[in-house]
Amino acid sequence: MSRLRGGGPASGRGRVPLNPRAGFQKPAAKDVSGGVSSALLKQAMRSGQLNLSNRELTTVPDSVWRINIDVPEEAKSVSMDKTEDGWWEQTDLVKLILACNKLQEISNDIQQLPALTVLDVHDNALTSLPPAIGELLNLQRLNVSHNKLTSLPTEIFKLRHLLTLHAEFNDLTAVDEGIGEYIHLEDLNLSHNKLTTLPYTIGQLGKLKTMNISENQITLLPSTMGLLKAVRILEASNNKLPEIPTEVGDMKSLEQLYLQHNVLTALPLLRACISLKELHAGNNRIVVLSPDHLEHLTTVNVMSMRDNKLNEIPDEIINVRSLQRLDLTNNNISSLPNKLGTLTSLKSLVLEGNPMRGIRRDIVSRGTQGILKYLRSRIEEEPSTKDATDGPSASDPSSAMGVVAAVASKTLDYSNKKATEVPVTLWEPAREADVAVVNLSKNAFTQVPPNLILLSKTVTELNLGFNKLSTLSVELQMMVNLVHLDLRNNAISNLPSEWTTFSKLREINLSYNRLKEVPAVVFTWTQLENLILGDNQIGIIDVPSLKKLPKIASLDLQNNDIMQVPPELGNLETLRSLQLGGNPFRTPRPAVLAKSTAALLAYLKDRIPT
Repeated sequence: MSRLRGGGPASGRGRVPLNPRAGFQKPAAKDVSGGVSSALLKQAMRSGQLNLSNRELTTVPDSVWRINIDVPEEAKSVSMDKTEDGWWEQTDLVKLILACNKLQEISNDIQQLPALTVLDVHDNALTSLPPAIGELLNLQRLNVSHNKLTSLPTEIFKLRHLLTLHAEFNDLTAVDEGIGEYIHLEDLNLSHNKLTTLPYTIGQLGKLKTMNISENQITLLPSTMGLLKAVRILEASNNKLPEIPTEVGDMKSLEQLYLQHNVLTALPLLRACISLKELHAGNNRIVVLSPDHLEHLTTVNVMSMRDNKLNEIPDEIINVRSLQRLDLTNNNISSLPNKLGTLTSLKSLVLEGNPMRGIRRDIVSRGTQGILKYLRSRIEEEPSTKDATDGPSASDPSSAMGVVAAVASKTLDYSNKKATEVPVTLWEPAREADVAVVNLSKNAFTQVPPNLILLSKTVTELNLGFNKLSTLSVELQMMVNLVHLDLRNNAISNLPSEWTTFSKLREINLSYNRLKEVPAVVFTWTQLENLILGDNQIGIIDVPSLKKLPKIASLDLQNNDIMQVPPELGNLETLRSLQLGGNPFRTPRPAVLAKSTAALLAYLKDRIPT
């Protein structure tokens, strides 16, 4: 049998080699309990912090509760030659992290750690907290989130020095009035529970800066919310709130307000929220965004009103000068105020899901800056400042100079005056001058000036656009020489059937009115070449009637309510310009509409059933 050098026997299978240094090595650190080593506890004694997260713990070892009490093993054999790491230099435990384990309870022995300032037990299976937690009078930060707590013990409200309380993702159904004792609390998170209301004492949290009560079933907020003068962020989304108390408008430090996914029908008046930067109120039932609301939102950068029932945006939106993002997705908005275009800070305007009639689809597709540019282009010119002198002015129609200025070169121009009627001093001079062009646009007429009939024999061009006309005078039938008629931007829903006398009319502009169909009288004007009907509420294209217009060359039906384009429209061979964008029909597709009129007509003609 062969032997190894030195006379020892050869190593056989299964035999463990001898360790020649075994008698000189310190034994390995022994697990005290549940995977917590003595070395880890020793380190915690020096640092005052113990992190036992993610250790699959089902209970907390007794050695953890007694860490400030038990004398370390080395203290039993103190050597004067070894002074480092002396047990007498031990620090009381101030931070204990037990997160992400499988703890079902916390022992009352926790009271043996009175120096704790931070306790984190989130992500466990706790159904209750021990009453002894109230003995941790130095506690400043408590995290009990992501457990199964149904209530908080009343003793917890003895923790008067608490700065942070996180209890989100539990099964809490109520919060005790004792929460008002947290006069130093700065951060409160009660989200993702089963709360239906909050105690009135919540208003006593005078130093609270962040409050999250989202994802509950809250139907009522206490009026004492208005006392929370230090709150900067209020997150109350995903509840069942039908209204917000007006006192919330007194939260003067509020910077971010989240109210989305409730059942609100109106916003609160945020009258004192002078620091508000973000307002999120989407997914509610809000019908009106009133000028009163906008008056107090001058500092807002982000406003989300998506998925509500808004019908319009008032001109006062321009008061929100700092607005950078405005989300109006999925409302009932058909047009935007032109003054919105003056908000130079606006970088994002989201309009998808609205029945936009006031802006063509191709303009909306250009993005925010394209829309704003379009709106700016439609802002009416302000009337010129009157002459400050006491003498007669060229803008004064009662003076000789004013008459000459208004009636010149066979034109009566009394436009852009914001007037409700035409001065009587202008009619006779206009009649004597045989005026052919009358421009009364950009005023505030609610009816056609009756004296206009005095010019019926000579007028060929009449502009009554940008007024407030809802009905039109039958007597205008006497203007048999009309060639051009401009009635855009009024409130017209029909035309008098007696206007069949307009046998010379070649162009009529009826855009931006309230027509639901093309007035029947239009199809009697056999000389008509240009028919402009954009931005109304017209629902069908009456091809048989359009065929009665043998000279029709331009047809504008943009931004109406047309659901279907009849292929027979392709047979109108006189058409040189056909505008159909901005309607809810699916075919022709936008790519086809973007092509030339000839290509569009050919596309339609190819689809006529044989």
